Amino acid sequence: MDRQTNYFDPDCRRCRRLAHYLEQVRRQHPEYYCKPVAPFGDPDARLVIVGLAPGKHGANATGRPFTGDYAGLLLYATLHKFGYASKAESKDVEDGLVLTNCRITNAVKCLPPENKPTGGEVAQCLTYLKNELESCAKGTVILALGTIAHKAVLKALSLTQVRFPFAHGRRHVIDDGRFTLFDSYHCSRYNTQTGRLTQSMFERVFTDIHHFLA
Repeated sequence: MDRQTNYFDPDCRRCRRLAHYLEQVRRQHPEYYCKPVAPFGDPDARLVIVGLAPGKHGANATGRPFTGDYAGLLLYATLHKFGYASKAESKDVEDGLVLTNCRITNAVKCLPPENKPTGGEVAQCLTYLKNELESCAKGTVILALGTIAHKAVLKALSLTQVRFPFAHGRRHVIDDGRFTLFDSYHCSRYNTQTGRLTQSMFERVFTDIHHFLA
């Protein structure tokens, strides 16, 4: 995908802490991907899902967003149910899974320690997210998974949290419909196991998106 070169750099080392951590994880797990993880899916998607960052034993290991980790279980099962994914599971990059009218990206493209990027690291990655969103057609729906992704989207679009506060299930109309931003709690292990995010809650967000795009 030629456009991807504008919003992803597989050799990016802007963040010293993250670059150092990737090298550390690579030494522990030499079979892991351990590089910035590219967006995955349809280049002309009307739905763009923005997550937080690659998971250590998921996307960072496999090289594909939400693949091989717990957070991907609910996400891909839901994408399949609503017709965006050809399979209900995303196990590895060779599994043949295809996304239709949907693309998944992350606010931070590299694995952060404890899955917690700093504000500076999010800011360093904003250029990639900004370029990716600017390449989207008018009317694109953005689904932000969690507050960090939500804030990153707003910053990439030069908007403020005050005007568009995060809330699970909320919908924000941006630039007179250039984008519509939907919010959801992140489908992380912690959120799903504590009940903060249930399957029905997550599917309601996708039902709203499905009706909006219909």
